[in-house]
Amino acid sequence: MDPAATKKHTTTRGFTYSYYCATGQEDKPTLIFLHGFPGNANGWRNQIPFFQSAGFGLIVPDMLGYAGTDKPVEPEVYVGTGLSQDIVDIVDVECIKKPILINDWPRLVRFIASSHSRGSRVVSRLANFYPERLLAYAFVSVGYSLPQQAPYSAEALPALYRNAIGREAYGYWEFFSADDAAHLIEDHIDSFYSVFFPNPPTLWEENIAPTGEMRKWVESDRKSGLPNYLTEQEKQDHLKVLLEGGFTAPLNWYKVGVAGDGVDTKYPGIPAEGLTTTKPVMFVGCSKDGICISSMMHDRLGVWAKGPLTLREYDADHWVMLSHGDELNRDFLEWISTIPD
Repeated sequence: MDPAATKKHTTTRGFTYSYYCATGQEDKPTLIFLHGFPGNANGWRNQIPFFQSAGFGLIVPDMLGYAGTDKPVEPEVYVGTGLSQDIVDIVDVECIKKPILINDWPRLVRFIASSHSRGSRVVSRLANFYPERLLAYAFVSVGYSLPQQAPYSAEALPALYRNAIGREAYGYWEFFSADDAAHLIEDHIDSFYSVFFPNPPTLWEENIAPTGEMRKWVESDRKSGLPNYLTEQEKQDHLKVLLEGGFTAPLNWYKVGVAGDGVDTKYPGIPAEGLTTTKPVMFVGCSKDGICISSMMHDRLGVWAKGPLTLREYDADHWVMLSHGDELNRDFLEWISTIPD
């Protein structure tokens, strides 16, 4: 990414965001790409040059807690409604015309929002509270989710997945919400990285999904080789950014839900038009993702998406935008071409 295209903006909540920004052609919408854990804007490095060269406007932020953006340590500020307001503030300051995530009243821009992993929670809240601002929604790996209405249950979520797929899927949340998790990850960063960017992909099913297994992996300093979609230099560049900022803030994306701070008190205020959508939605699933199970994401989407729904599945692990960047770009572009202005 061109460093000259990186901007800063302080939102109405008082947090300063760093984001990549490119102005597009008048006849093209603006695309907003939101990364998940443990990423940053550079995680979309295969998408940024492709869509910029195709004439689309772009906003690609380092999300709250990451890289060049502020890193508050209070879990409660990572609630979805607040994070979505931050993104709208950035859109407004750029005065973007026609974003896709992505009005007709002054300074409101329509866009298409695309998210990966934990970034899906922010796109979901944008859909609930700012539906007039968006042309369409794309989700990668993790689909739409309702606002959290009750604290995380250490029994309910594992039981749900055992009933559906015969095993746990989110056991690592317990580790990520522990007080010592940031310190352990930082002290065993290569071990953490090698299981979170897995080679082979089955490491997730065996060493992240079951409760307690990720802690064991990190504490024993186990390691595996890099997947073929990452170079050693890309890994080192990513680790440098992660360690400079630390893991306390990024892990708040998990703590906010597990501790109950993520319960969204604004849920009763969702307008009727924000509870479902008739706008175009795309979901990209990954058949080798041992945690984010496509079939369960489809079930969530079916309740919410009442308009055109495009489903794609790749023979990939969680990091499909890195491993299958060219194919994903082509599918995104084809889908975007069908979206009415």
